[in-house]
Amino acid sequence: MSTYSLLPAGINSLLQEGTVIPAHPLALRPDLRVNEERQRLLTQYYMAAGAGGVAVGVHTTQFEIRNPQINLLETVLKLAAEEIEKANLSQSFIKVAGICGPTAQAVDEARLAKQYGYHLGLVSMGGLQQYSEKDLIKRLYAIAEIIPVFGFYLQPAVGGRVLSYSFWRAFAEIPNAYAVKVAAFNRYQTLDVVRAIAESGRCSEIALYTGNDDNIVADLLTPFRFVVNGRQVEKQFVGGLLGHWAVWTKNAVALLQEIKQCISNNYSGMQNLLAKGVEVTDMNAVIFDAAHSFHGCIPGIHEVLRRQGILEGLWCLNPEEKLSAGQLEEIDRVYRSYEALTDDDFVKAFLNNATNISQ
Repeated sequence: MSTYSLLPAGINSLLQEGTVIPAHPLALRPDLRVNEERQRLLTQYYMAAGAGGVAVGVHTTQFEIRNPQINLLETVLKLAAEEIEKANLSQSFIKVAGICGPTAQAVDEARLAKQYGYHLGLVSMGGLQQYSEKDLIKRLYAIAEIIPVFGFYLQPAVGGRVLSYSFWRAFAEIPNAYAVKVAAFNRYQTLDVVRAIAESGRCSEIALYTGNDDNIVADLLTPFRFVVNGRQVEKQFVGGLLGHWAVWTKNAVALLQEIKQCISNNYSGMQNLLAKGVEVTDMNAVIFDAAHSFHGCIPGIHEVLRRQGILEGLWCLNPEEKLSAGQLEEIDRVYRSYEALTDDDFVKAFLNNATNISQ
């Protein structure tokens, strides 16, 4: 009989309660080598900003880190793990490792993540068009033998695929599946996941995290209610695992707290939060370059971090990944329009206190 590794109680408690998990970027030098001090600085920033974890080796970290000639996956996992351990935090902090590729590759990545003390593997289903949904479930079970699983519904526009309600019901049967990131950018597909988890019998055991960058606040505010075996079951998104939260993270932490307070107060103040949600979506559309099918997504994140002084430049491993025409001006616009949603003052103070960065 297989034995599955379980999450530590404190980590699972935080995961189920809901928290801010930024998708960790990659800090490079002009020659495209890792800028180690800036990479470590990013991890320090997320901890200082009050995030409840980080996701490393994901899209925001650049998938090219897995190319054999680049081979940076282990490096980025190691650097983040070292900084988290060095911080000796008094509270739980969730370490999520991105896992992708065919089964053999995914299993190797799961072992690597486990080696560096990561708690969960965020498992992408992208780029596996030859796999049936049954094949994908078998792959998930193979990964789950090694590390607890964080499911991931990635939108087709950026390499994901449509996954059925039946797939997510089967996912919920994996003994150590603990969470799902829903980044379908589609209400119908989002509903498939939520209903599948609600109807699975594990409604209270699998946390939902929004990755729907076009709908962050509304996702977090919405109660999803279904009749299951004659009684009403409610499920909600409790947090986010987001590339958008890789920037202005201090404000993201405050925003999630405000949303939780609104819900606990019988949705008092919801109208203002929904209005703020529109502002967040406008900012995300610009940073992620929605106008150009997300072509400038990673450089957009880098540009905010560069302006703040955390990164030195916009360099990406893929030379084609650059800011799109007009994106820089749009970033100027949202900065002017939504200053209250930025955390530049916090970052300035954080950098002034940083002791291991070359100024």
